[in-house]
Amino acid sequence: MMCVAGTWAKNNVSPVDYVNVHMGTAFKGEGGTAPFVGEPHAMTNFLPQTRENKMGSMAYIYDDKSIMGFMASHQPTIWMGDYGYMSLMPQTGAEVRVLPKDRALPYDHKREQASPYSYKVDLQTAEGLIHAEMTAASRAAIMTFTFPRKAQQRVILQGINLNPELGDWANDYGLRMKKLRGWVKVDVEKGEIVGYNPDRQSAQIGPETPNFKGYFVVRFNRPITGFGTWNGKEVFRDKAELSGTRMGAFVEFDSNSKTPVIAQVSTSFISLDQARENLEKEVGTKDFKALAQSTRAAWEEVLGKMSVETTNVDDKIIFYTALYHNYLFPREFSEYGHYYSAMDDKVHEGISYNDFSLWDTFRATHPLLTLLEPKKTGDMITGLLNMYKEGGWLPMWPNPSYTNIMIATHADAVIADAYMKGIRNYDVNLAYEAMRKDAMTPPDADTQRRYGDRDRWTAYEARAGASFYHTIGYVPDDRTAESVSRTLEYALDDWCIAQVARDMGKMDDYNALMRWSQNYRNQYNKEKGFMLPRKYDGTWIDINDHDRHGLTEGSKWTYLFCVMQDVPGMIEMMGGNEAFARKLDQNFAGGHYKHDNEPGHHYIYLYGYCGQPRKAQELIRKHVRDNYRNAPDGFNGNDDCGQMSAWYLFSVMGFYPVTPASNVFALGAPQFSKVSINITSPADYSTHTLTIEAKGLSEVNKYVSEVTVDGVKLTGNLITYDQLLKAKNITFTMVP
Repeated sequence: MMCVAGTWAKNNVSPVDYVNVHMGTAFKGEGGTAPFVGEPHAMTNFLPQTRENKMGSMAYIYDDKSIMGFMASHQPTIWMGDYGYMSLMPQTGAEVRVLPKDRALPYDHKREQASPYSYKVDLQTAEGLIHAEMTAASRAAIMTFTFPRKAQQRVILQGINLNPELGDWANDYGLRMKKLRGWVKVDVEKGEIVGYNPDRQSAQIGPETPNFKGYFVVRFNRPITGFGTWNGKEVFRDKAELSGTRMGAFVEFDSNSKTPVIAQVSTSFISLDQARENLEKEVGTKDFKALAQSTRAAWEEVLGKMSVETTNVDDKIIFYTALYHNYLFPREFSEYGHYYSAMDDKVHEGISYNDFSLWDTFRATHPLLTLLEPKKTGDMITGLLNMYKEGGWLPMWPNPSYTNIMIATHADAVIADAYMKGIRNYDVNLAYEAMRKDAMTPPDADTQRRYGDRDRWTAYEARAGASFYHTIGYVPDDRTAESVSRTLEYALDDWCIAQVARDMGKMDDYNALMRWSQNYRNQYNKEKGFMLPRKYDGTWIDINDHDRHGLTEGSKWTYLFCVMQDVPGMIEMMGGNEAFARKLDQNFAGGHYKHDNEPGHHYIYLYGYCGQPRKAQELIRKHVRDNYRNAPDGFNGNDDCGQMSAWYLFSVMGFYPVTPASNVFALGAPQFSKVSINITSPADYSTHTLTIEAKGLSEVNKYVSEVTVDGVKLTGNLITYDQLLKAKNITFTMVP
């Protein structure tokens, strides 16, 4: 069951059959997704590998013409690294070909089937087609290889891939090649290969983790008749054990057998014994079909939490694919009650999640999960707090240890938003302690380091420039990199923490945090009408429309309206409703709005705050249609671990979480006649179905004349979390 390049392959039987895992996998659009196989929030993503991945390149790109392996990967998105990975590749022929480009085999998308719970493809060899299949749970998988009749039957395992040819400004292989050694061992009697991979592709931007290893166990169903190991291009037949930097093993099977080679693959970050336990718990005696069915059922459960009514199949595919993307990350990192922590390089008991893309996902992905998954949201917060206990700080972008990727401490916004919604199944006092440290404590050597984007690791960045932010009211450009964006985003996080402080009765903290939350005003140059960089002495630095000086992934237009915590104050600062709306008009008419990156995701909804909601309603329809397509290049920009998809889901429902921790959502315009969402109460985890109807919706009727909640008319431009938690029906009346 699948979608191939936008073509529907079979009639729908459940939401999971509408998921197009190829959406966002093409070069064009740089969606940064992959056809992952596994359960929701899986610890390990299993996928076909078309290229050697690194920071800046995913392992699967739709445009590639060959497959070089079937991979157990932990790379969450394009600009973060893989770690603890391994791959298997079937092979025919007399020659043992081990390096990725040498072992790659051509394939055709017409003979490829992909879904969240299974992947199947035919690989072309000189002897005929190898039929490869893969299904997976959270930490373990089954891979099946059916070889051409009478052909040599061989499987290549790659356990580590330190390839200096892949080196560039973002990927340093030199130090890793000096320090790291992967290890493999073939056990013919047990019919398995075991090993570990200590590589972290993002190692240069994080602290050292001497004990880190991605362990793997591969168990075969048939007797091994030949074996060996390899390092680089050198092959060592009959050598069972090896360490190296770009190496692995191979096993061969009786070529006269018609029985497919079945590999049970299991992973762990704790030990080989834990990998074996994971294999028994997740695969055990299950065959391929049974494991695929159980993973399919897991996806049916979560994708069934939302539904859409439309006769347009492409729209339905986009909808359920967006929901699928919001159930991939952060990844579960605990292994049945235990977990390895890359924060202190030790094994602990408890709950762990990892690969939080917080700079992106605090905006819409995590707010969506608070509605659908309040208990799991609390568990994710427990995972963040465990990182705080083990490393001393909440993470910014763990992969799997600290990195200084992106800016600000948006774990604060995620935790505060959940807390204010009544999600409390974690240590709330520890949560406040951790958030307070983010707000109050500058990082080490704060006044001596600029902390540029992707600088080599020196120490955890936290809120770089906080020393200045607390004293002169902004982050000075001549002292700290990305100064404008930092001031604005620190102010937002301070406001979020302040709401928790007030609720917990910590009024001194509340007053200080609320005062700092107004620091955005110190970054606004009234004469120029933009948020501009300032030096420590107060001197302004003017920049043009395309200059990114002092900014994070955007221009001065990208950050002009980046005040989510005080929209009325921002409007007043910019001259009132009419002046503010004119500036918004300039932003959109001038092509400055970039939906392919996150800082502006709330901008469309700001029209509702300045009295012109119909402009928002027009733009929502435009950007839903322009930026999301049922195709491999279906994203205009990186999905960023679900954020791009979460914007879509909120926007087609008709409301959006502009301000985290506020418990209000800005109204927009629904894009389907009916959408249902199963909202779960954080109090007792009871669930009710909220139905959102767009009465009279058509190509012409794209504007909202009124909104009712269970028959009661809404006034204003906001709907509250409490209303969503209680409502059965929200009706938007749509007009020309």
